[in-house]
Amino acid sequence: MSFNNLLQMIITALFFMVFTFCTWYEGSEILDRPWEWKYSTHFTQVNDDQAMDAEDISNFDYFVYAAKFKPLFPFLMVITASYLIMLTGYTLSKKSIKKMALFLFGLGILFLLSSGFVSNSPTIGGNIFQAFFLIGGMIAILSGALYYYRMPRGFNTLVK
Repeated sequence: MSFNNLLQMIITALFFMVFTFCTWYEGSEILDRPWEWKYSTHFTQVNDDQAMDAEDISNFDYFVYAAKFKPLFPFLMVITASYLIMLTGYTLSKKSIKKMALFLFGLGILFLLSSGFVSNSPTIGGNIFQAFFLIGGMIAILSGALYYYRMPRGFNTLVK
């Protein structure tokens, strides 16, 4: 791993931590909105049927609430996580074209599945994430196909 890639990973991880903290802070607003608990406390409802008190709400539900109603920091968090994943995949598979193409295909499929998961959200955050995952998935799959089917380096000299 080169110093440049390591530096990018460290800086991206620091930004990811800052965005995660900001998202968690903005999502804590759910504690003041008990009428939203029924719709935004998915992780709490796995353990209990209904959140009765603010202390019962899981910290993961803060992220759900922030993504639904205040999507700026969750969106930045997803972008930095995506960049970190892509940089890791590039670093691990830069010697093999097939591995990199397979990695990009897998990432694209993961994004498209995530797009389908948030597709029925009536909130602005859900629509933003659906568009991002849909466009990102298509770009990742197209990039994987272009990476896999690119011309060999010596091909241009053979044609002339």
